[in-house]
Amino acid sequence: MAARVLAGVMELRRKRAYVTAESSDGFRVLVDRLWPRGVSKEDAAIDLWAKDTAPSPELRKAWHAASDDDWDTYADRYRAELDGETAQALDELAAEVKKRKTVTLVYAAHDDEHNHAVVLEQALRELLS
Repeated sequence: MAARVLAGVMELRRKRAYVTAESSDGFRVLVDRLWPRGVSKEDAAIDLWAKDTAPSPELRKAWHAASDDDWDTYADRYRAELDGETAQALDELAAEVKKRKTVTLVYAAHDDEHNHAVVLEQALRELLS
């Protein structure tokens, strides 16, 4: 789990959907387009499902078919989506995040450092700084 303080007020974190929810997670936002397999709604303890901020289905499928060496290409393509077709959903999420003291972006990917939640966290930080 990654956690950093934004502008001295708000803490933004990332956490896998398969890790137990804790009260210290604060406002939990599921940032996947699909619900995590095998996770009940009660166990997930999701406050907001921001599926419109997730990568497009086409990009998600391309990422799953790609090798680990394609991370930078994938991240760049997702950033382009966040700047384009997903910009409104990103702005709406940023407005919601801004209201909270602690926010945890919840995702299902296995790799903690090479997934869309990392890119989304960076985009939110840029919008909120």
